Amino acid sequence: MKYKFCPICGTKLEEKYSWDEGGVPYCPKDDMMYFDTPKPCIIAAVIKDNQILLLKQSYIFKNSKVLVSGYVTNGETVEDTVRREVKEETGLNVGAIKYLGSDYLPSREILMLTFMAKYESGEIEKSSEVEWLDWSNIEDALCEMPEDEIGKRVVKKVLHEIGYKGHKAYRCEIR
Repeated sequence: MKYKFCPICGTKLEEKYSWDEGGVPYCPKDDMMYFDTPKPCIIAAVIKDNQILLLKQSYIFKNSKVLVSGYVTNGETVEDTVRREVKEETGLNVGAIKYLGSDYLPSREILMLTFMAKYESGEIEKSSEVEWLDWSNIEDALCEMPEDEIGKRVVKKVLHEIGYKGHKAYRCEIR
């Protein structure tokens, strides 16, 4: 997010050169530079044996299932965010969490930090922000996520991580 006015005093910001960052919005009154920072968000593939947890949230995609996701809150690590979001949206607890990389969503200035999380315990308890959720066969996940490009990339990373050798998971990608 590029600031136009100082969030502290409201002064119109100027551009100031900042070495390797180039021109940066600057408040001469508060002597403060405001670097352009994306919003960090996690997206997590929750895995239980050969199953993956998929959700339906029409406000994200109308015709696609998605993975658990949510914004990182000040004061928490991204691993804490994974645990919190999985618990809030699904009622489940996860154990081992593995970082799989990142994606950037330019339309919303979101840095998506992608994870695989192993189911540890609990029964599914759907939150009010989720329309539907359940375990799906991991081989079917890509076909159930036609609109979610980032989610499909995460599933492909998970398939690689678990050493998946079959072709069934990629059948809808070939069409």
